Amino acid sequence: MKTRTTIGLAAVGVAVLAAGWLLGPGATGDSRVAVPPGTVVFPDLASKLQTAAEVDVVAKGVTTRITRTGAQWGLADRGGYRVQQDKLRELLTGLTELRMTEPRTSDPTQYDRLGVDDPNSPASTANLLRVLDAQGKPIAELITGHRRVRTAGNLPESLYIRRPGEAQSWLAEGRLPVDADAQLWLERDVINIAGKDVVKLVASRGDTVLQFDRDGDKVALTTPAEHPKLDEYRVDDVFRGLEQVTLSDVEPASVAREGKIGVATYTLADQTVVTITLYRADKDIWATFEAKDGRAASLQPALAGWRFQIGAWKEKTYLPAIDELKASEPDKPAP
Repeated sequence: MKTRTTIGLAAVGVAVLAAGWLLGPGATGDSRVAVPPGTVVFPDLASKLQTAAEVDVVAKGVTTRITRTGAQWGLADRGGYRVQQDKLRELLTGLTELRMTEPRTSDPTQYDRLGVDDPNSPASTANLLRVLDAQGKPIAELITGHRRVRTAGNLPESLYIRRPGEAQSWLAEGRLPVDADAQLWLERDVINIAGKDVVKLVASRGDTVLQFDRDGDKVALTTPAEHPKLDEYRVDDVFRGLEQVTLSDVEPASVAREGKIGVATYTLADQTVVTITLYRADKDIWATFEAKDGRAASLQPALAGWRFQIGAWKEKTYLPAIDELKASEPDKPAP
């Protein structure tokens, strides 16, 4: 589980050189001022990022907003749930290092060919990237278009860009991984505890309660005591339910949700207790996780206050049914 703080992502440690945009709004191809190749797009941006409080990506008129609360960056439309810090750092670092190489069209009718047309248009493939301070004042704004990835000769990536309100577009050199899909920003790791650390699982679904206990290297169904022969691998698998759990989506746990399925309570060897409450919404499975005792202090901060959409197959792991655990009948011998 990543716990990196963020404003450190602004300390990108890049040397920002002088010279910037030499064209004002309304510039045309005939009125271009020559810009030396390699000119930094946003001089002194690295130091200005210390005051960054919001990063927006606008595509097809829809805004993906990442905001900072204290030391944490999160998605605004997911209640501020944390984003991938490395991904955000890479984006802002790329913005500080971006350099203009060649002027391109200043004809608005040609913008769509480069992907630098109006990012609010439903037909556009352009992205508008904005970095704002706490007062909502832009620190950097840029329309980003098609990328050019050149693998031969280990050449750097490049992309087409245009500043809002300016006619001139440019080919710029640098990696700028702008992503307008909010789900691709989410920090997906939820919890990861090895199955060997689990000593007990109590799975409650309605009036049915199953208890599994560890005896050395073996896992056994102890409640109910009377049950058919079970498949050892399937029984072992219920103790691996906390391994590498990732989310598909997330919402604040305060959001009302019906369709509760049941509760699975894992007890670890160090006395940590992890309680999982499952909900069904159509074909999706949502779960809350709560850690107590033992190592809860290191687990609970990332779990508290959130409900996660997880793989639907996890239902059978957390709330197994005896019929699903039964050993297969041996094949009858051929006559």
